[in-house]
Amino acid sequence: MKTIIIIGGSKGIGNAIVKTLIDNFKIINISRSPSQINHNNFSQFQCDVLEDELPEIEVADSLIYCPGSINLKPISKLSIDDFKDDFNINVIGAVKVIQKYLPQLKKGNAPSIVLFSTVAVKLGMPYHASIATAKGGVEGLVKSLAAELAPTVRVNAIAPTVTDTGLADKLLRNDNMKEKMIERHPLKKYLDPKEVATMAEFLISEKTASISGQIFEMDCGIVTLKL
Repeated sequence: MKTIIIIGGSKGIGNAIVKTLIDNFKIINISRSPSQINHNNFSQFQCDVLEDELPEIEVADSLIYCPGSINLKPISKLSIDDFKDDFNINVIGAVKVIQKYLPQLKKGNAPSIVLFSTVAVKLGMPYHASIATAKGGVEGLVKSLAAELAPTVRVNAIAPTVTDTGLADKLLRNDNMKEKMIERHPLKKYLDPKEVATMAEFLISEKTASISGQIFEMDCGIVTLKL
């Protein structure tokens, strides 16, 4: 049974990924908040990846880095610290865990890394300057590492549109805002975290053994379609 390290598996998309994978994989969750999941295939370390020393893990076949941020402000209201914080959460945290566990991944069974971007990198949207800048860094990291680590470790990213998690509460805080969000997307929906988890499962599977260095837009049509 493969071992998957999930960073940020206690909430949101990360939690959905844990629940999707847990029956078929050994899951090691590293997260600031404890998970309530109780399963023989599940273990966890409570850890802030930016501040704390990362735990020692002997075996890893894939790594999925889920932490992110939605920091939406006009450029005049964004501080330099806002940019630094978003970059640290989205890029530096990913770099830190990849550097830590890369030796284990290189020895893993068909190893892969999955990171997270956002549709806001491809689709210019107001108030997204900080998060789009940070996630643009994630996409650059994916491309560079996919080349550097080939053919041993595959590296891909998922770029979701708005997903119904706690991170997006401000965007989906009432029925009117939810309806407006649905209408903005050509497929007349936004994402359920289970859909994103299914894509993550696909990307670490041997079905994607020929795919690396790709950014997968889960956009409900908002980036690619104009109706």
